[in-house]
Amino acid sequence: MIQKPIDTAAPILPLFAERYSGVSYDPDRMVSQEQVLAMSEAARWAPSCFGDQPWRYVICNKASDPSAWEAAYACLMEGNQAWCNAAPVLIIVCCDTVFSKNDKPNGFGPYDTGAASVSLCLQAAAMGLMTHQMGGFVADKARELFQIPARFKPLAMMTVGYQLAEEKLSPAFRERELAARARNPLDQHFFAGSWGKGIQGR
Repeated sequence: MIQKPIDTAAPILPLFAERYSGVSYDPDRMVSQEQVLAMSEAARWAPSCFGDQPWRYVICNKASDPSAWEAAYACLMEGNQAWCNAAPVLIIVCCDTVFSKNDKPNGFGPYDTGAASVSLCLQAAAMGLMTHQMGGFVADKARELFQIPARFKPLAMMTVGYQLAEEKLSPAFRERELAARARNPLDQHFFAGSWGKGIQGR
């Protein structure tokens, strides 16, 4: 993957620094079933409220099921379709809205599914794959095309694949792909003991 160094306030695992959401995928490199299973296992072992595991992933691999991939691609907003066409795997991320143990509303479903999704993305990064999570899709269309039951909420879509080599980047996406990564200052989001008190004391 293209190396994009980041500035951190403290040392972190290299894997966290290496993961980022690119938009240029290599259309000639497919994702294997073994890799799909590894990413799924990483997500499976994420924490969840009551261990309820509310996440559900509809994984559409162009290599093994092109028709499912085409259906998932049709659910994307036009702006995302412009760059997702080369991604070999499209994933529809859903969560259960009720607890399986008692059928009561599960307000933690999206939170837990987010944790599972990050686990999936980090496993992908460890295998040299790139992921990109998106909100730009038509949830109702996904529900219809993939027969998602009413109790499950489509939350996002995700791409997975190998990043295109830098020398092959298209002019349309080159600047976006190579742009420096940035985040707000640590103290803007992380507080020490009280709201607004930056964890670094600034």
